This record gives sequence, structure tokens and C-alpha cells, in this order.
Amino acid sequence: MLKNRNILILLVGFILGATLSLCSSVLAEKETPVPSKADDLQALPFDELRTFTEIFGRIKQDYVEPVSDKKLLEDAIRGMLSGLDPHSAYLASEEYKELQEGTTGQFGGLGIEVGMENGFVKVVSPIDDTPAQRAGIKAGDLIVRLDDKPVKGMTLADAVKIMRGEPGSDIVLTVVREGEEAPLKFTLTRDIIKVKSVKNKLLEKNYGYLRISSFQSGTGQGLLDAVDELKKENEGPLKGVVLDLRNNPGGVLNAAVDVSDAFIESGLIVYTEGRIKNSEMRFSATPDDVINGAPIVVLINGGSASASEIVAGALQDHKRAIIMGEKSFGKGSVQTILPTSNGAAVKLTTARYFTPSGRSIQAQGIEPDVTLARVKLESLDKAKIESIKEADLTHHLTNGNAKPEKKSEDEDKDDAKDQPEKGDAAESSEAEIRDYPLHEALNLLKGISIIRK
Repeated sequence: MLKNRNILILLVGFILGATLSLCSSVLAEKETPVPSKADDLQALPFDELRTFTEIFGRIKQDYVEPVSDKKLLEDAIRGMLSGLDPHSAYLASEEYKELQEGTTGQFGGLGIEVGMENGFVKVVSPIDDTPAQRAGIKAGDLIVRLDDKPVKGMTLADAVKIMRGEPGSDIVLTVVREGEEAPLKFTLTRDIIKVKSVKNKLLEKNYGYLRISSFQSGTGQGLLDAVDELKKENEGPLKGVVLDLRNNPGGVLNAAVDVSDAFIESGLIVYTEGRIKNSEMRFSATPDDVINGAPIVVLINGGSASASEIVAGALQDHKRAIIMGEKSFGKGSVQTILPTSNGAAVKLTTARYFTPSGRSIQAQGIEPDVTLARVKLESLDKAKIESIKEADLTHHLTNGNAKPEKKSEDEDKDDAKDQPEKGDAAESSEAEIRDYPLHEALNLLKGISIIRK
């Protein structure tokens, strides 16, 4: 009993001291009168603190195994933050280091952006060219087991720690997927994840493709370099660009601003609002458009979150692009990393962000201008028996105007040379056809180009 009372006195004293110190500094910044100690004492939730210390004492005394004060208090902090929203968290020093590595584009693991949902790890998005993406992990998958360990009851940090490991080592993910009757199992081999956030290619003459897989500190410059490469390959200005943000989980806010600024010549890009002064920010565009007003189609889906929604929202509000695909994820909050004195950090949601027209995307997402169903478009195999046409019928009438031309053997050989070899351009073209949203985006760009003539 005496031991519990001592714990109670020490803990209340510690919390009281910290609270008084915090209140004084915040109120001083706001230049308001400092409240008396009596007011502070009345503001403290003594009943809740009494309950907390009672449980703390019970665990120390009765739990089946000894638990250190450090672990209990750290777990209490984690629980306090995780109870706020899915994105606030306590980052131990190792986790903080991993977060810093992730924003630079190189880290070890599987290549999955994850969150928590109903006690399970939910895949927000697999990152391009990573073990997760190659294995077939999809946005929306719920990870229920890591090897033989159930995820239920783990913190997100614990789950991420298990998924990370030595490059070359394997891990089995058991996944529940919507539409599948039974859980799916995937064996992934860990790798060093080196994410090139911007990729580009020329879809065909005059039409470029830009893919942003995540927003890192260098993404803005990477986009400018990619556009320059497309112009050189095209040997002239582009008539249109597809900006692919599908399954892009977000990243650095400033990178989203830089990408938006590349295509918008003036006006507001995004603004944030929160309770503290530092959380209120406004970002505006600077002159110049890297593709000189050429039309843009932005592809999004349910895995497009956070920074990718900032870009899509800004381009949509400025009527600078047509948004095509599925409704986006709906993460419209800003997290601030606050380092602590012990080398760790707190990732705390400090603001909501708004598109230029004042829309909040939080839990709403970006509605596409052109909605596409999740389908796959494929070219049919050539029929073994060709369909019968009028020209095949006996005694058919001739055209009357044109005479059939007979090609020489040399011309037939030349035609054969012009055909793409199997496994080269033909396969590339078929791959683009199978990507139905990309196929439709390119058709839309061509249509806009025709109308503009």
C-alpha cells in the first residue's frame, strides 16, 4: 500500500510539474495572463490521473512478469497518440531514423505504405518496383499474419519492425482481400528499397507519361528533369501529358507543392489550418508552366493519398487538368515530426489541408472528373479461322471503282520488315492496352488536341 502511494505521489508530482511548465510557455507565446497555480490545480484531471496511477501500480505489482517503468510509460505514450487518429504516433529513435531514410528514397524492407484498421495492418499502397508490388500486394489488403504471428494486438510500429529485416530474407504475409473467399498468402523477399519517385516515357509521338510513386524531398526536381527528357525524346514540345498518381501514398508536403507549381502559373496551391500558429500555412504558385499549357490527365485511385491528393486537388481546382479514375483515399491531414530530448520523436497531426477552392479532402477524397470502373482491356488473340466477308462469297460483285493491287515479292518482304518483332514493341503496346485507365487517358488527350486545332 505504501509503495502504491509513493508511486501515486511521484507520478502526480511529475505530471503536475510538466503541466505547469507547458501551460506557462504556451500562454506566454500568446501574451495572455499566466493563470495562478490554484487554477492549474483545478484544471488537472485528478480522477483520471488517480485511475492511471492505480493501473500503473497494479501492473507493477501483479503482472505475471516484471515490467520496467520505461516500457510502461513509453507504451502509455504510444497508446495516447494512437488513440487520437490513425496517423499520430510515437517514434522511438530507430523508427525516427527509418522515417528520415524513407523521405530520402532509400530504406530496407518490403516496399509497402501501411496503416492500422480494426487492429489489422492495412495496405495503403505498394511502392513501385518493390517486393510487395512484384508479389501482387494491392491497396486495401488487410495483413492478418506476419509469418506465423497474428497481427491482431500488435502496434503498427511492431508490425513494421517485423516486416523490415535483412535483405534477402523471406517473410510470409497472410492477406484478407475484398472479393476473395479465403485469405491469400504471399512470400516476399526483403530488399533494399531504392525508390525513384519519378519515371517517364513517351507513350507515342507528342504524348508523354509521368509516373510519381511517392513524394520525396527531390521529387520536384525529378519531375522537371523527366519533362526535359520527354521533350528531348519527342524532339519538340509535348501536346499532352498523363500524370499517374495511382497507388501513390503521399510523402513530403513541399514536394507536392513543387509538382503542382510545375504546371500552375499563379494562384493558391494548398493551405493548412490548425490550432497553433505554426500550423497555418499557404503555398502559392510561381510563374511558368513546364509544358506550356498542354493538357494534362491525372490518374488516381483508392491508393492515391495525402500529397497526391494535394496535387490532384490543386490541378482540378485550377482547371489545369482532368482527373480520371477512382475516388482517392481521403487523407487530408498534415503530420508534424516533433523530436524529443531522448532521440525519439512524436508524429502528431497538427493541421488539415484544403484545396485552393477551400475543399477539405479529409475522409472525403478527390472525386474524379471522369470515373473509370476497375476493368482490364486486352486485345483478343487472332482467330484461327478468319470471319467470312463479302469478298469471300462466290460470284460477289466487284467494287467497280478500285482495282485490286497485287504486291510484288519484294514489297511483301519490306512489309514484313516493318512489323515489330514479338517481344519488342508489340509487347510494349499490348502492355499499355491492358492498362485501361492509361489507354483512356491517352485517348482523352488526343481528343483535346483535336478540339484545340
